[in-house]
Amino acid sequence: MKNLSLLDDLFLWLERRHQPMHVAGLLIFEYPKGAPSHFVSDLAQQMRDCTAPTYPFDQRLVERWRGNCWDHDSAFDINHHFRHVALPRPGGIKELFSFISIEHGNLLDRSRPLWESYLIEAMNGRHFALYTKVHHSLLDGVSAMRTTMKMLGDDPAQMNMPPVWQMPLSPRAQEGKPAEGILSALKVAGSLVGGQIATVRPVASALYNTIKAARANPEYANVFKAPQCRLNQPITGSRRFAAQSFERARLKAIARQTGSTTNDIILAMCGSALRHYLQSYDCLPKQPLVAMVPVSLRRDDSIGGNQVGVILANLATHRKGSLNRLEVIKQSVDEAKEKFHRMSKEEAINYTAVTLAPSGLTLLTGLIPQWLAFNVVISNVPGPEKTQYWNGARLERFYPVSAIVNHMALNITIISYEDRLEFGIVGCRRTLPSMQRLLQYLDDALLELETDLGMSPPPKRQSKRAKQALSE
Repeated sequence: MKNLSLLDDLFLWLERRHQPMHVAGLLIFEYPKGAPSHFVSDLAQQMRDCTAPTYPFDQRLVERWRGNCWDHDSAFDINHHFRHVALPRPGGIKELFSFISIEHGNLLDRSRPLWESYLIEAMNGRHFALYTKVHHSLLDGVSAMRTTMKMLGDDPAQMNMPPVWQMPLSPRAQEGKPAEGILSALKVAGSLVGGQIATVRPVASALYNTIKAARANPEYANVFKAPQCRLNQPITGSRRFAAQSFERARLKAIARQTGSTTNDIILAMCGSALRHYLQSYDCLPKQPLVAMVPVSLRRDDSIGGNQVGVILANLATHRKGSLNRLEVIKQSVDEAKEKFHRMSKEEAINYTAVTLAPSGLTLLTGLIPQWLAFNVVISNVPGPEKTQYWNGARLERFYPVSAIVNHMALNITIISYEDRLEFGIVGCRRTLPSMQRLLQYLDDALLELETDLGMSPPPKRQSKRAKQALSE
């Protein structure tokens, strides 16, 4: 058995009926050339025959008074985890996203390994999709991406490729597997305690410097400076999912001309989109929104659990002009990065826990809502640059589907794939009406940056972009 870390346990504590804590990926494939009409049905049977999951997909949660643990599920049943479904007619993006929106709001069964996978057919244009959701306590975003990429390949002729839950582990990835025996447990516990004690002084120093900087600079994204807004209301269990793809070259060109990173441009686009969305409801706060930007601290190819730090980025939603917003965002992110560069991985994890603890209490209890560290989660996960295939089918779109929590009704996650950035947006259907407007506002934000810099956008902006949203 393997004890869950405090961060892994947090995702279990946060979970409620209205607040599922799983993350997912939506992969849209094109049929192989010449494939028969029963290609997906054959693929479903092949997946159904994969009844021996590898770590961590074979782990079930064991709840004990001493703490939660992971243990091998000796009674694994594939029928509780894999489903083969078909979309209603006409089988378009609207029907696909409606299915994802509904299914993403359903809880995983804690008596079994915390994941499910859906093979979805009856889509227009000889396409099918694969939607897989995994509890955040089992895999963080980087781990989920790595396991998915191992399932795929760049050879269109390769067949008999197993699904994600039956991928063989690399030797280094197996380091995340549960350690067995009392001596191993004592060794791990001793190293953890020693590491925790060693981080107290640097974490306290970093926290003091953060508070000091916030007092001197009003633009500094302090841990208690996020304003209350429409995004930070109680949520229901009903979800809405929308997605859109952007050409990465456009963002890179802006980044080069402004001395920024692609991630800075993503944050500037999101800041502009949120500014216009809240303005449309006449509820834009005077203070700037703050984004929580997860940063992976994983320094090997291990999987399982969570190794994540957090940057708090000022989205400059109080500023007019795209370049003015970008300047504030870049300064905010650079300051946060510099702070993390001076820390070890353990110090960064503990600093994250200390700075976000008040917000965590608010999310868990609804108390002290004025102690809000951030308004929205914006995450950027690197994906494959080469075209990927699975059993001969070409991967056309790779959309992330993340989690939202109470008083944090919106999540924007981005995955890079081929020459595109794939935006996946998840929100509470009731708290954020007409959420799909954010897609148009993101599009407008990118065009505004190009216009303000005197750059010419591509002549056929619609040709390589999938503008996909749910209808009202």
